[in-house]
Amino acid sequence: MRKEECFYLGKIVSKYSFKGELLVKLDTDEPELYSNLESVFVSIGNSLVPFFIKRSSLHRTNLLRVRFEEITDEADADRIMGSELYLPLQFLPKLTGNKFYYHEVIGFTLIDEVHGNIGTVVSVNDSASQALFEAQKDGKNLMIPINDEIITKIDRANKSIFVATPEGLVDLYLN
Repeated sequence: MRKEECFYLGKIVSKYSFKGELLVKLDTDEPELYSNLESVFVSIGNSLVPFFIKRSSLHRTNLLRVRFEEITDEADADRIMGSELYLPLQFLPKLTGNKFYYHEVIGFTLIDEVHGNIGTVVSVNDSASQALFEAQKDGKNLMIPINDEIITKIDRANKSIFVATPEGLVDLYLN
């Protein structure tokens, strides 16, 4: 399994007991969806290694208490401490309406209510405080903020995202 075929689920942040139980900080708004998993992929070096879950339960808000079959003591737990966990993309719940996963909209066309087609989404930059669509049009790069005020509609069937960009933003890039 390659990382490109998976989504980031969370990170092992601490040991819970001397028997090898671990706490995983989940990167999700709905941690309850992931409380009964059978297995996950653990990032070790440059590989994703499958680990089978013996037992898991939610712990506080978005922490998952996990007991892996392969981890039987503190020394085993120390070896994977800080590792990231991944699941195959098909485990993501389906989103509808104007909600979407970043990987899902790569290749979608951005349609502005004033300018029409303003480019194709080539990536999403979520490293800053404001996530941005990175789009290309006629060899030019555009950065369009991702927020509910700007995104008016997502048409999955036609791979289009309809936006109402702030006045002057598109002109900044295309003119």
